[in-house]
Amino acid sequence: MIDLIGKRALVTGGSRGIGAAIVKALAENGADVAFTYQSSREKAAAVARSAESRGRRATAIQADSADPQAIARAVEDAVAALGGLDILVNSAAIGHSGNIVDLNLDEYQNLMDVNVRAPVLFAKAVIPHLRDGGRIITIGSALGERVPFPGITPYAMSKAALTSFTRGLSRELGPSGITVNLVQPGATDTDSNPADGAAADFQRSLTSLGRYGEPKEIANAVVFLASSAASVITGATLTADGGAIA
Repeated sequence: MIDLIGKRALVTGGSRGIGAAIVKALAENGADVAFTYQSSREKAAAVARSAESRGRRATAIQADSADPQAIARAVEDAVAALGGLDILVNSAAIGHSGNIVDLNLDEYQNLMDVNVRAPVLFAKAVIPHLRDGGRIITIGSALGERVPFPGITPYAMSKAALTSFTRGLSRELGPSGITVNLVQPGATDTDSNPADGAAADFQRSLTSLGRYGEPKEIANAVVFLASSAASVITGATLTADGGAIA
């Protein structure tokens, strides 16, 4: 067990999939956790109960990551609930498929608002609350580094932007002892991309391990980066994709 006792974390998009696994893993390792969700109130309540069963405080906050005012309010609510913040995990994201020639501008803008603008705005709001030892960790995608098939260009673009965001912000916050890192999952078994889905065999074929990742495996990477064991790691990308971009 990594010791995160006394740490207070905010996880965006924490009601399902990788985000929910991160909330549970942080709590399991001693952190109190606030997390946002958009519409899955029942799932959010279940995740909060799971974190609380580990003896930690957990707060679910309804917030639309495409809404700048909701983002600011969510950070305020998290700070009030936990008495401060030490860790931000940007996990909320949406997907989009289709070729550029068929691009819907409204869908494209919403994708960029949630996948790119929201991590920036959450960081902007959280930074004043972080101290030496603070952590900002963003969930990207291996598709931000390699695009192995057509139809995912906008999504891949949105995830690629997070690399520069992470590197640049690490330069800004390094003098304050705050680290900033990026985790890039590959195909991970979630509701939105199940391991028994129509394209699952193809996605498995792209990996070295020949299998999907599990949400807990991505969460383990986040817990490591949130801990003192990763104190010298910043501006870095940790790719957890089973070797898909090897």
